[in-house]
Amino acid sequence: KKPATYVTKGVTALGRSQTYKRRGLAALKKKNGGKFPTHAKKVAPVAAATKAPRMYPADDVAKPLAVNIVRKPAKLRSSITPGTVLILLAGRFKGKRCICLGQLPSGLLLVTGPFKLNGVPVRRVSQAYVIATCTKVNMPSVDITKFSDSYFKAAESKRVKKGEKEFFDEPKEKKALPAEYIANQKALDAAILPALSAELKGYLSSRFTLRDGDRPHLMKF
Repeated sequence: KKPATYVTKGVTALGRSQTYKRRGLAALKKKNGGKFPTHAKKVAPVAAATKAPRMYPADDVAKPLAVNIVRKPAKLRSSITPGTVLILLAGRFKGKRCICLGQLPSGLLLVTGPFKLNGVPVRRVSQAYVIATCTKVNMPSVDITKFSDSYFKAAESKRVKKGEKEFFDEPKEKKALPAEYIANQKALDAAILPALSAELKGYLSSRFTLRDGDRPHLMKF
């Protein structure tokens, strides 16, 4: 189909019959038995009749907006692979070194100290808060399927508003870790520790620190 030539805005250079021929409408009619094809109009859904309220609220009530968020797991950095020694930059164990075990479906990294060496248990860490070093551990075949995202989620407990009596009560004892959690950590440590040399054990046990005059941007980790 040739494009139309316009003499001015809305007026074509060709006449009615030539435009008919240019658009190929005769072939379209012939294809559909001498008639132009017709398409059934979509029936608009009938809205349910709702009665308007007699009274309107004096204040404007904010309506929550429907937000469809598609959360995609973060792409793993090329410098981080299973067995890479990482330096933690935030959280309770910041400055400590740990071993990367893999990436979970949520995009978080699964790491461990091991716990017996430096006290870092198996936990989830965002790759934005770690430094990947060039040191790598030859990881043995370790089953980490049990350490899923749901494994680390704590059980939801309802918060009770504290009154005057509860405020002056003695603090409750801390909940002990489940026996399954401790057994899984011991099994993981037992599988990883034999693969570590004495030099690697000393490296993982030491904490990463910066002193006066150190330039982190010039360091090679």
